[in-house]
Amino acid sequence: MTTVQSPPAPPTAIQRPRVVARTGLYAVLAANAAVIAWFFAQAGFASNALIVLGRLTGLYAALIMAFQLVLVARLPWLDRRIGMDRLTSWHRWTGFGLLWTLLAHVVFISFGYAEGTDVGPIGEIVDLAETTEGVLRAVVAFCLIIVVGAVSARYARRRLAYETWHFIHLYTYVAVVLAFTHQVAVGTTFTSSSVATGYWYGVWGVALGSVVLGRAVLPLWRNWRHQFRVTAVVPENDSVVSIYISGKDLDQLPARAGQFFLWRFLTADRWWQANPFSLSAAPDGRTLRLTAKAAGQGSAALRHVKVGTRVFAEGPYGAFTALHRTRPESVLIAGGVGVTPIRALLEEVQGHAVVIYRVGSDRDAVLYDELRELATAKGAELHLVTGPPVPDKLAAGELARLVPDIAERDVFLCGPPPMMNAVLGSLRELDVPKPQIHFERFSLAG
Repeated sequence: MTTVQSPPAPPTAIQRPRVVARTGLYAVLAANAAVIAWFFAQAGFASNALIVLGRLTGLYAALIMAFQLVLVARLPWLDRRIGMDRLTSWHRWTGFGLLWTLLAHVVFISFGYAEGTDVGPIGEIVDLAETTEGVLRAVVAFCLIIVVGAVSARYARRRLAYETWHFIHLYTYVAVVLAFTHQVAVGTTFTSSSVATGYWYGVWGVALGSVVLGRAVLPLWRNWRHQFRVTAVVPENDSVVSIYISGKDLDQLPARAGQFFLWRFLTADRWWQANPFSLSAAPDGRTLRLTAKAAGQGSAALRHVKVGTRVFAEGPYGAFTALHRTRPESVLIAGGVGVTPIRALLEEVQGHAVVIYRVGSDRDAVLYDELRELATAKGAELHLVTGPPVPDKLAAGELARLVPDIAERDVFLCGPPPMMNAVLGSLRELDVPKPQIHFERFSLAG
């Protein structure tokens, strides 16, 4: 008698990787906030309430700054559970929280020390910078944070090239060093206790160590180990090309279907440019494949990359994987070249799957033949939806017709932002529970 093995059960709400990682982050942040408050109380309070508030907000601003570093460290455990897009979004919003907390610190401290003097808060800051060790460093750090915050505002960010914004953003690390040395030099919470000083060095050691590990050590080690090279360049149509990449010990690379890498093709004119492209086939331990559309100069030049070109790949990144499924059955919705991670996911997902591929016309359906073959082999349903963006071909009614039990399935969604926003609205109308909706937006941070 033949035994049919059922697919592994989806994780419960308590076990879900994203829930575990998010809860862990919150718990670590809350625990450190409590420890800082305890050390602060042990050091004693100043007689001036404004100075007390200023010192406390300064401590919490530094904690937020350390937390921000962890969010963009690209640590694999966090990234594959939460996703770079969400971590980057949290980094952005905590950045604005940092600005307000630092501003409160400066206002409280300056007004507190100016109380009872005739120089005023601005004059007091100038006097402190001239006479007190570490204060000038704090003023410079504050100015750098203000500049970085200004260029990170949505209005400014849209008008700057990514490389320009990224270069300015690197000054955050200078601000981090200046702020840290300021606190250990003059912060009464740390100068009065060797235990508190050791704790603060530990916090910043973990934060900066995470950045060095995730942004430098791991990428360098993986590229040295795997020795990535281009083995084939295959045009899929006039504007889309697939690149096959091989290397050593690729079966040891912890990549999953749905993830992406930041790819640098080490040619004279492209080595400095990194582009995020998803894997368009599930990793098989021998070859990695990316498929890209010519959306700009960088991606358009990919079809001219030579076989044998060395590749520097950072990753794998992303939480758009079957690791996060919550139901035995799934719906995979792709739009345009967003089909690349969907096609890879179809290889890996277990249970019955429905694939919906939204394109303008049949000739735009990149990798459609592969999708059809995979769907046939896995017993999945495949729907090719064509036509102009208006009227919306993936409105709630149409999705319900194509997949009547969509609210009982996981939904994996990837495509252009307008299409994704429209589908997310349709899913809300159909009361698909939020934990069952999986999507990822490419977003990089400094």
